[in-house]
Amino acid sequence: MTVSLITPPALEPVSLDEAKAHLRLTGSDDDDYVSALIVAARLQVETSIRRMLIDQTWRVWRDDWPDDGLVELPVGPVRSVAEIVVFDADGEPVVLSPIAWQLDAVSVPARLKLLGTGPTPGRPLNGIEIDVVAGFGASGLSVPQPLRLAITILVARWYENREGAALGVVPATVADAFEALISPWRVLRL
Repeated sequence: MTVSLITPPALEPVSLDEAKAHLRLTGSDDDDYVSALIVAARLQVETSIRRMLIDQTWRVWRDDWPDDGLVELPVGPVRSVAEIVVFDADGEPVVLSPIAWQLDAVSVPARLKLLGTGPTPGRPLNGIEIDVVAGFGASGLSVPQPLRLAITILVARWYENREGAALGVVPATVADAFEALISPWRVLRL
């Protein structure tokens, strides 16, 4: 199964103004830098909890349907399935009707159940494309406050310690606070 980002989030869970207020910045000299830190911090939080924060569309490719017709979706939290396309023997896309499948967005990971038998993919590799909208919502207000706070903590740490602070690495001085904020939201792998 291959997964790829199709449509990135339209905005970040923490706005530039919110980050600047947290940093107590009044000027605009570092706006581009702070904006980049917000994106990096969001990605760090998403990687750490194995969930998307703001709605974004991901494409899941499969070679074929599982025998039981049950597909676990590797991104979450799943808000909806935008489209399911199966490529026929001629390589033509066939869009699956929403009545042909059912989404269980409550389970972690979310599951998609094919109702009955779906069309068999005509190409041997990546014959099925499932477009999934994943995230807590379309705005930063939909994202749980502890996760937004974790982003501001990382932005502040990285802004104040530019030398020797690698993006994507949670420094030991903030690791405890960061872990406390994100741990209830983390999806664990067994």
